[in-house]
Amino acid sequence: MAENQYLTLLRGINVGGNNIIKMTDLKSCFENMGFTSVSTYIQSGNVIFKSDEKDNTRLTNKIEQVLSDRFKYSSRIVLVSHQQLKKIIEQAPVGFGTEPDKYRYDALFLKEPLTPDDVLGKIIPREGVDKVYPGPEVLYFSRLISGASQSKLSKIISMPFYQNITIRNWNTTSRLLELMEK
Repeated sequence: MAENQYLTLLRGINVGGNNIIKMTDLKSCFENMGFTSVSTYIQSGNVIFKSDEKDNTRLTNKIEQVLSDRFKYSSRIVLVSHQQLKKIIEQAPVGFGTEPDKYRYDALFLKEPLTPDDVLGKIIPREGVDKVYPGPEVLYFSRLISGASQSKLSKIISMPFYQNITIRNWNTTSRLLELMEK
C-alpha cells in the first residue's frame, strides 16, 4: 500500500501553561502509533507523518484517542492531507499574506464536519480591520496590525464552534507545506 502524507494540527496544547507536550514526546507517540517519516514543527503541535490509512475519520479518531490517553488531556485535532494543504495554499485569496508589515494573516482550520459555510456568517469582521474569506476546509482571516486590538478574531473563542477550529498563522501554514514537499 502506498503511504499518504498527513499533517496533524493539535489544538489547545502548550498555550498558557496548559496541556504541555514536548515535541520529542509527541514525535515518539506518533512513531509508536506506527506512522513513518514523523516530524514536528514548532511548539504549537504540528506533526507531519506518513500512514497507509486512507480513512481520515478512522485516522483522526485513532490519533485523538492515543493522544488523550498518553498525555492525559481531551485531544482534538484537525487532520490535513498533503493534497488538502496544497489546495489551501493555492486557493488563498489574491494577495493574502503579501503585506506582513500591514496585516496579520491566519488560517482557521476547521475540524470535520464543520465547514466554512457553517462558520462564515457567525464571524462578524470589524469593518476596516478584519477580512474573512472562505476556502477549502479553512477560513482565511486577515487583520490590520494597527487595529489589531479592535479585531473580532478573539471573539470566536467564546463561540460554540470554536472547539472545532485550530488557528495557524500564514507563515506557519506556508512553512508546513514546504516541509511536506521536501
